Amino acid sequence: MFTIRKAVAEDMPAVFELIMELAVYEKAPHEVINSPQQLVADGFGPQPLFGCFVAEYEGRIVGISLYYWRYSTWKAKRLYLEDIIVTDAMRGKGLGKLLMDRTLQHTLDEGCSGILWQVLDWNEPAINFYKKYNANFSSEWLNVSLEADEIKQLLQK
Repeated sequence: MFTIRKAVAEDMPAVFELIMELAVYEKAPHEVINSPQQLVADGFGPQPLFGCFVAEYEGRIVGISLYYWRYSTWKAKRLYLEDIIVTDAMRGKGLGKLLMDRTLQHTLDEGCSGILWQVLDWNEPAINFYKKYNANFSSEWLNVSLEADEIKQLLQK
């Protein structure tokens, strides 16, 4: 029924469509500055910055798991799950579980000490999905970030 496989560069337009679908769901499409071309450059060049599994149904990409590696001073090599995205029409069919399970297996295959990710506090369907995996939800860590334009302003001072 579903096929889960490693993404190839030619998949990036369809991957980007799913990214935009997620951005709309999270009420932030205006924040997306990525593009299919940037995904190809970043994921399929000499030093790929991310990995991706795609889920196909009847020859069409209907879900993705996008991840990258990070390094912890305490726990060494870890996998960071950036997003699992399943198109709205295919939700509730077990596709998220197939993508998550494949990503978890990849975590072990890569010799990582674990996997981590974030979930928005209002995204109840995602929270409930991750609870099925007995995931640890931390209330101790706060998300911190700076955007490129903010960094430029800070460094000019």
